[in-house]
Amino acid sequence: MPARAASHKRGVLGRLIDAVLPPRCPGCGAVVLAQGRFCAACWGQLRFLGEPWCAGCNLPFVLDAGPGALCAACAAAPPRHAGVRAAVAYDAVARTLVLRLKHGGRAAYAGTAARLMARLMPADATLLVPVPLHRWRLWSRGYNQAALIATALTRLVAVPSDALLLQRHRATPMLRDRGPAARREAVAGAFRVRRPAALHDARVVLIDDVYTSGATANACAAALLDAGARSVTVLVWARVLADHAD
Repeated sequence: MPARAASHKRGVLGRLIDAVLPPRCPGCGAVVLAQGRFCAACWGQLRFLGEPWCAGCNLPFVLDAGPGALCAACAAAPPRHAGVRAAVAYDAVARTLVLRLKHGGRAAYAGTAARLMARLMPADATLLVPVPLHRWRLWSRGYNQAALIATALTRLVAVPSDALLLQRHRATPMLRDRGPAARREAVAGAFRVRRPAALHDARVVLIDDVYTSGATANACAAALLDAGARSVTVLVWARVLADHAD
């Protein structure tokens, strides 16, 4: 079948599907014009993140403190990674997308997240690596949401992704109700690189859905850097800020 005919057929099929199952907003479920798009109300509630931010971890600043300014945590102990870039703050709308992607089987919402994350992709990125799930969690869920986001980003920014390079070789407990020290202890040594040669001089972007305390991202970044990555930048859909912590 010629490419134009195949494209037309997919377009017709897509319109038929939308007529029977109209696209829904990832935030509230309202009918929208296109798949994976937010309605006006939910779009207006999203808090997009960007500069000015901490030069160490990219924590957003209320006021611009000038080039090279660090937050208190980075001034005391700079992170090994090259910062955490998040498309939006973790709030009710951002949380709903995450829950529907992770537990509701809405794999298409990975593309929604990726479209809004792409603007923060480092210009020198050479490889995308999703935060891995342990094999038991992967078997029970059926997919890794971070890997779906990484794949969607690859299509948008033409940077290759490798979902098998970093392995969570030890199952880790839920971190939600643990303090900072307990979180770090829970993930210490849980990640390893399968093919260190693939990281030679690589500028890695570590992909995940949510950045909370940083324990998981820091452990992943350490494994990648120790295996030979030149740098690791963390890129996520949503970041939990002090005013949205739960």
